[in-house]
Amino acid sequence: MKHIRVTAHPDPEHAPPFLEHLLVSPNVVEGRAIDWNRGDSEISTHLYAIDGDAETFESSASETSGVESISVSAMNEPVSYVLLELRDASVPIFGRAADAIDRAGLVVRRPLVYRDETIYGHIVGDPETLQDTLDTLPGSVEIEIQAITDFPSARVNPATELSERQQEAIQTALDMGYYDTPRAVTHTDIAAELGCASNTASEHLQKGETKLVRAGMDVFGANR
Repeated sequence: MKHIRVTAHPDPEHAPPFLEHLLVSPNVVEGRAIDWNRGDSEISTHLYAIDGDAETFESSASETSGVESISVSAMNEPVSYVLLELRDASVPIFGRAADAIDRAGLVVRRPLVYRDETIYGHIVGDPETLQDTLDTLPGSVEIEIQAITDFPSARVNPATELSERQQEAIQTALDMGYYDTPRAVTHTDIAAELGCASNTASEHLQKGETKLVRAGMDVFGANR
């Protein structure tokens, strides 16, 4: 079983305006397809998180043929959430791509990340099955395989790289509100909970956070 990191480059001329907005708008830092459901053979449902301009996304989607409904929450927050229903046959870049990858032997891991004219994704399965799948994708989407690694691995699950003490420190910090804004506790508070010196707690957090950040940057395509 393999973990396959891929990038996709949709042709803007064949992409619906709302998808193009996620990929190229300077007002969108990043879009994420958090989840989707093809429970109906004709209509699929998609959940997006948009860091940036969600209003234009909503407007362009509303005007796109094949979009059955759209609802937006947290419109005025830094990250907005969009639930979109669309008729796959009317938006081929979705329908044909979904038909290609919706097959035995492959699992597309969520989320898909939209940034800098590129979609970043991760697939678990058999590389030969994936290559067969890529050969059936529409020509309006260029797919590249960036890396193939064993599954599971630390690159896929960065938590496996953390020592037991680093995991404990980060979980304690999270539970106590260290990562809240504003922070609810200090290193000294975390150290008291862990029963260690403040500089020891700080070292556990720093090393653990470094591992998670590096893995996260890779997962979301920064190390490309």
